[in-house]
Amino acid sequence: MLQRPLESAQYAATSYQGLLTGYGFIPSMSRKGNCWDNACVESFFGTLKRELVYHRHYGTRDEAKQDIFEYIEVFYNRQRRHSTIGYCAPAEYEVRTAVA
Repeated sequence: MLQRPLESAQYAATSYQGLLTGYGFIPSMSRKGNCWDNACVESFFGTLKRELVYHRHYGTRDEAKQDIFEYIEVFYNRQRRHSTIGYCAPAEYEVRTAVA
């Protein structure tokens, strides 16, 4: 299991980048001094952890993948209200804006 690096500089380390590449990951790195590049993604993952993951214990990776998929596709995108888009669900917002 990978351990979380203690400093953000470690994310740019050659060994860490090589490990990511070896597993087929493409890292998302913020520009130097710009902490807002990944703000929406960081917010989503925080919400996912608070609302789902921290309340579950998964026996297998497949079990976790299925639960997270259902959370995103069934609840988060179709039912959960989002304040930044007028307190409607993302799927509903897309329908509304496609018509406009």
